[in-house]
Amino acid sequence: MAQSFESLVIRHTHRLPTPKGTAGDGAVAARQFDAALASVGFKLSAELLERLSGLSEAAVVHTARRTLRTVGEMVGDHVRHNAYFIDFPANVPDTEEFWMRCVAKALGDEKSRDNVLKQLKHGVLDLLSLPTYGRYQHTYEEMLAAQDELVASAGDRITVLHLGRDLDDELTDLYLALAGSTTPLGEDDLRDLKALAERCALGPRPEAIPVRENRAVVNAARLGVGADLLLDSVTDVLRLACALSGGDVTLREPTRFRSLSRPLRRGLLAGLDAVVAANPAKLADVHAYREPFKRLGERLHPHEYPRWPHAADVFAVARGEREARSFDSRLEELLDAFDVLGAVRLLKSAPGRLFRALDLLLRIAADREERDAVVAAAVQVAPEVSGRVVLSVREHLHNRAGESDRPRIFVNRRGRAWATPDHRSPVPAADRDRLIAALDAELRRRLPAPDRLLLDPDVLDVALPLSGRATAAGLGVLPRGSVSVVDGDQLRFFVYWKQTRARTDYDLSALLLHTDYSTDSWLSYTSLKAVGGEHSGDITEAPDGASEFINLSLDRVRSTFVVPQVNIYAGESFEEVEESFFGFMLRDGEQKGRPFEPRTVRMKSELRGVGRVALPLVFRRGDDGRWHAKWLHLYLKGISSANRVEENQVSVSKVVRAVVEREQLTVRYLIGLMSGGSTTVDLWDGEPAPAEPVTYIGLERPAGLHPDSRIITLENLRDLIPG
Repeated sequence: MAQSFESLVIRHTHRLPTPKGTAGDGAVAARQFDAALASVGFKLSAELLERLSGLSEAAVVHTARRTLRTVGEMVGDHVRHNAYFIDFPANVPDTEEFWMRCVAKALGDEKSRDNVLKQLKHGVLDLLSLPTYGRYQHTYEEMLAAQDELVASAGDRITVLHLGRDLDDELTDLYLALAGSTTPLGEDDLRDLKALAERCALGPRPEAIPVRENRAVVNAARLGVGADLLLDSVTDVLRLACALSGGDVTLREPTRFRSLSRPLRRGLLAGLDAVVAANPAKLADVHAYREPFKRLGERLHPHEYPRWPHAADVFAVARGEREARSFDSRLEELLDAFDVLGAVRLLKSAPGRLFRALDLLLRIAADREERDAVVAAAVQVAPEVSGRVVLSVREHLHNRAGESDRPRIFVNRRGRAWATPDHRSPVPAADRDRLIAALDAELRRRLPAPDRLLLDPDVLDVALPLSGRATAAGLGVLPRGSVSVVDGDQLRFFVYWKQTRARTDYDLSALLLHTDYSTDSWLSYTSLKAVGGEHSGDITEAPDGASEFINLSLDRVRSTFVVPQVNIYAGESFEEVEESFFGFMLRDGEQKGRPFEPRTVRMKSELRGVGRVALPLVFRRGDDGRWHAKWLHLYLKGISSANRVEENQVSVSKVVRAVVEREQLTVRYLIGLMSGGSTTVDLWDGEPAPAEPVTYIGLERPAGLHPDSRIITLENLRDLIPG
């Protein structure tokens, strides 16, 4: 378990908890460890190298083995990445030539000849019936022998591992950071929080846990050790029950409640009773989740505990035996009557709901008086609205300027996306501008005012992580909408998957689009070569894991957009396979090497969304010829089987356009609010390090800063979002 917790710290912080062991002369082993890390694109900080050098050789080797296993998984080097074409990207054949070659070999095989001849007579050929199609024709070792060694380049990725504190201290800090996050966590982070909460529940706790899902996970751990619960709504108790049953604390998916022990039932009922006793109006919240509450009541048996009558009232409301008019029904009645002023008065009691309804209220307001009332109410309650909601509404209003013919993008909590034409009438410009000014002022009031702020220029166009669900677990992954420079001549995508039970065929493809988002061409198993690119070949099953690659020479690509995608052709979904991930590498000029070289990996992200087509990011060539990536983290529904790039090009182009043309709030926006006054803002290249404490915001943690400095990197970028 200690190893798994150490890995968790490394993944989240890029810090290695203080290595333990007997003192000795481990300098040689430490340098060998550093060299081994370099092969996967990592290195030890000077401080960490010094610490390891003072330990015994055995202690260094023990630490190295654990750490190399962790960083290998982070970058995707823990599996064997073979390619169908043994010397990919060299000598990739034309598609028709390759298929004819497979047919010729099948006709020369006595076992397959009759079946292939029969298919050819009918004019339809199943590629999977050809013995040499879709399965590796060489071993991983044979592929390595056929490839050149990678020549190191100054452009290769280097991720520094820093010296951390003791493991317990690192875990406590990480627990407090995740539990107290002001934005929802992704599924992987929520799972890590669960493990941390079970270890740290009796220790320090965050000043506040504003995100309900986080609170449910923490409460489950606290209930297990007899600590007091953190509850302020009946829905908190429902989420807690889901956590105790191993269900979905976000309440998106139905949970099958387990039979709970008497102590757990008493804890849940006592919590419900206390919440309703303190505020009987909370009973109205039951309506939003009536069915789950009814199922939960069947497990808790509230009639057996008459000392908690308010808990019994919750289930009476769920069954319709007691009236508690819901907030939604009252609001719906007012909106149906176009009573904007009445709706505003009601919504002022729920500031977050008011903010989410601003667009609608301003569009249906009949006159200036009603619009003024909407704006005045928003300004009045703004201090009570969470920072992420304020930022979300600010971004929304920015993108509602004037008429627009771009598609409207919808993305649910699981990353499923769809785009439709936007038929909404515009938000009145004057009201929009007044709200934007008010929201900027409110955010400026909440943001810290450090004496000195140092910035890595590459972080300025990173989108604010308003939700952990707008990104994916992995290495070098940026939030949806972020823009980053593509600095290299050779761009290579990769996907890896390993099926759990059924034959599973994932197809890596790339759709190349013109400036107007119309299709130029594509690379896939049906088009192995296109202008500037090569496909590594189709793999149609993955009992032992499989990889596919697409290689692009960017100076030869004539298109404006390159959209990599992973299509599920057959078999298990992204959530059913044992493992699946996507990433991309960058190489300089003619830098060769194996199909997969970990130190050239710039991004590796898990594929775990709902949908049959994954869209991790899009690459765009600017007017100056430079390429940039815009991060998507989206999934399209697709069809149950045989998803192909040729069939989904229209839906993909619509979604890509909707995201590319939408302007996200970025770190640059927050810096603009923080600058001025007593704050000095400097772009910093790392030399020399200032002697005094500073606030640093960048993609990676720099060395040499004062120990009291506040450091914000990708791993804790959510800390920028004010509460």
